[in-house]
Amino acid sequence: MFPALSVICILIFSILMTRITAAALENTGLSSKSAKFQARSAFTGCGFTTKESEKIVQHPVRRKLIFTLMLLGNAGIVTVIATLLITFLHKDERSLPWYLNISIVVGGILILWIVSSNKNIDKWLCKIINLLLNRFSSLKSRDYSSLLNLAGNYQVSELYVKEDDWVVGKTLFESNLRNEGITVLGIERMNGNYIGLPNNVVKIMHGDNLIVYGRETAIKRLDMRKKGDIGNQDHEHAKVQHMKAVSDEKKEDEKNHKE
Repeated sequence: MFPALSVICILIFSILMTRITAAALENTGLSSKSAKFQARSAFTGCGFTTKESEKIVQHPVRRKLIFTLMLLGNAGIVTVIATLLITFLHKDERSLPWYLNISIVVGGILILWIVSSNKNIDKWLCKIINLLLNRFSSLKSRDYSSLLNLAGNYQVSELYVKEDDWVVGKTLFESNLRNEGITVLGIERMNGNYIGLPNNVVKIMHGDNLIVYGRETAIKRLDMRKKGDIGNQDHEHAKVQHMKAVSDEKKEDEKNHKE
């Protein structure tokens, strides 16, 4: 039974280490999704080559975090394999039957998966990690969600501009994304140049990475929109829906204010 419990303890340690590293990466300016993906990729040793990985290699703090996580990941995987072999191959009078060992391991993994995928637990864990990072490290921990007023359906996202996307070749003025409830905070060009708070004359090009703020549904809708008349019609529909959503939010705010 002890080896089976050891596997579960190692898995708990692995989840905590990837989450701590992801939180630390977020505090260096990396987006939440990218931070979690890169942390899991480094821990498992998958070695995905992406634009985010280049940002990590060029950043001294991120590089150190990922390097440490890679070492821990290699040690953790080897330990899990060795412990599993001991669990199922080593037998003595005190050993549990093989099916009980399997039940313990599988049950533990299921519980860990349920707990780690719970948003409330993840949010609580993130707060604790940020407090510890702020106290015991030189990383500046901030609640970016509060600063950006990320509440309800709002979020900051990255949109990679493909060749057939509706926004390609349009200036920010021509795309009129503001009337859809989407604000472009920055544009990262393929050559590595970054345009912060771009004005209306800046043209969106194929290969750009847009940093946008708005409703999740509006951002997903824009990401799926393609060139042509259908895309133009969808843009007009999106503007109408945004106006309706703003009106509904205003009514709700007035109602809450009266109460």
